[in-house]
Amino acid sequence: MSGRHAFNELTRDFTPERRARVDARKAELRAAMTLHELRRARAMTQKALGQALNVNQPAVAKLERRADMYVSNLRAYIEAVGGRLSIVAEFPQGSVVITNFSDAGEGGKSGREPTPEETPAVGSEIG
Repeated sequence: MSGRHAFNELTRDFTPERRARVDARKAELRAAMTLHELRRARAMTQKALGQALNVNQPAVAKLERRADMYVSNLRAYIEAVGGRLSIVAEFPQGSVVITNFSDAGEGGKSGREPTPEETPAVGSEIG
């Protein structure tokens, strides 16, 4: 016997309470991911993501390690992996969606396209 078992075999005998605990933990882990974990969960390579962002693979690696970045770069990354970025401020009284970032990189409220100086390209801030 190799000691290898299908996951569903390992969890087959879990009680409903244990299954609920496992499901709750899975939900917690999915709710908090680093960028590289998110990319991997979406089954994307750094190279493929770089192609979607028009940057090279090392630029994607650098972006994933950054602790601070432009909202426009984060939005581009999230959209490239198939998501939509929302900025939410959480307070004891409740959460508030911050809306002034929703237009960033899309001409803002003025409706005009921003200049390159106003909205740097993903590669310009990464590289």
